[in-house]
Amino acid sequence: MAIVFITGTADGLGRAAAETLLREGHRVLLHARSKDRIHAMGDFASRAAGFAIGDLRSAREVRSIADQVNAIGRMDAVIHNAGVYTEQTRGSTPEGHPNTLAVNSLAPYMLTALMERPTRLVYLSSGLHRGGEGSLGDLNWTKRPWDWARAYAESKLHVVALALALSRRWPEVLSHAVDPGWARTKMGGLNAPVDIDTGQRTQSWLAVSGEPAANVSGRYWRHLRQEAPANEATRPEFQERMIAEFARLTGVALP
Repeated sequence: MAIVFITGTADGLGRAAAETLLREGHRVLLHARSKDRIHAMGDFASRAAGFAIGDLRSAREVRSIADQVNAIGRMDAVIHNAGVYTEQTRGSTPEGHPNTLAVNSLAPYMLTALMERPTRLVYLSSGLHRGGEGSLGDLNWTKRPWDWARAYAESKLHVVALALALSRRWPEVLSHAVDPGWARTKMGGLNAPVDIDTGQRTQSWLAVSGEPAANVSGRYWRHLRQEAPANEATRPEFQERMIAEFARLTGVALP
């Protein structure tokens, strides 16, 4: 059985994926931004292999999360699930970054760089990433008026590009991006068309499945099927420029 770390497991798709993997007999390391949110998980948390606590808006706390996970040991898989969506204002992290960029883009990048390398990596994206091309000139949103929908789209393109870049850089790791669809979670709302089980199924499958279909790398998925991502995300030159910018912004180099 595998041990899997999932960011953002207090509720939504992260919790649903964790519950699926636990039912299948796997070990799951949970994440929440505070101890209070772990305590609120109740019996669900008691079945976990452990916890990592930290706010993904803070680079210092992201480093702490990586240290906590590394202290437990090497993960078989990591699902980068946590994200923010409707950030109506730019916000500002302790490092001065927009909240959306910090949580959705920089945190998964930093965790990937700082944690012991797993066998499988899964990054949650969105079909909206196709509207996020052309972000590298103003990652921090200091030149443009804030547009939360555009910022979200850009961040989701970033993680697709990161997943595909890692499939080239780390050929021993299976690396994927997943569009879970517009799912009925706290983020998606009650009127979303995708039920939560469908929304979590692809990422939990990619994290542990021994099926040949899941043992490929560098793909973009939606509901257990491969799709073509935005062109920019597939371009090695964009991927490398983005990684260089993330390294500059965070002070963390990707091995």
